[in-house]
Amino acid sequence: MKDDLVFDIGMHKGEDTAFYLKKGYRVVAIEADPDLAALCRRRFQSHIEDGSLYIIEGAIVAKDDLRKGTVKFYKNQRSIWGTTDDKWRDRNARLGAPSIQISVPCLDLAAVLKEHGMPYYMKIDIEGSDRTALKYLHGLDERPRYISIESEKVSFQRLEREVDLLWQLGYRKFRAVEQAIITAIPYKGQNRLGQRMTHEFEPDASGPFGADLDAAGSWMTREELLVEYKWIFQMYQLFGDESPFSLDQFLANVKKRMEQHFKRALPGWYDTHATF
Repeated sequence: MKDDLVFDIGMHKGEDTAFYLKKGYRVVAIEADPDLAALCRRRFQSHIEDGSLYIIEGAIVAKDDLRKGTVKFYKNQRSIWGTTDDKWRDRNARLGAPSIQISVPCLDLAAVLKEHGMPYYMKIDIEGSDRTALKYLHGLDERPRYISIESEKVSFQRLEREVDLLWQLGYRKFRAVEQAIITAIPYKGQNRLGQRMTHEFEPDASGPFGADLDAAGSWMTREELLVEYKWIFQMYQLFGDESPFSLDQFLANVKKRMEQHFKRALPGWYDTHATF
């Protein structure tokens, strides 16, 4: 494991990569959307040139699909919702965000790890394919010390399978981290060398990771995490993407006023962080 290396899987517009670079890490970033990859190559040109950032363009697919060479990718008008998953494409359309289909290269995450090394932290946020990426870690001698995935929002059984997969990979400490409030909390901490730093998180950023989460509360056992997610799923059922508060315009307006009053997203969305 390389203590100075972070993987940003699902780079989007570089919201997280900017934070990781500022923290003093080298970054390997993966992005399937060719337009977003091009945007990030322009944004981070100096970091690419000095070797602190390496951008890989393509989509991580199941090992059995690698032989196809390319995969369907659904570019969405909400760029953060780009996906290779048909169900996610259909969900996005129901929420008023249709997609266009393109073809992108298939990526073998095992080959990327072999070339660049095992990272200290691996962020995975690839809209419906997070577990596909996790499965590449099976059979490897090492794991990232810290890892995070965007957690399932619709099926609690699928959420349990995500947590079980992390458990099978050897992770024993967990956190459910709400993402909707990330931009409201400026980062005040240290870079990789222990120097003090601050950072304003951009919209859609994943926020702090690793030891930085220690200051925000205790890590949980698997059982404690699932108890917390049961409450979170009750909120999803009341206010989530498939609830009347999202699909009915009048109730959606009521929800918006409630969010303005409470100064937080309802129900928000969560990442699951794990470590050893």
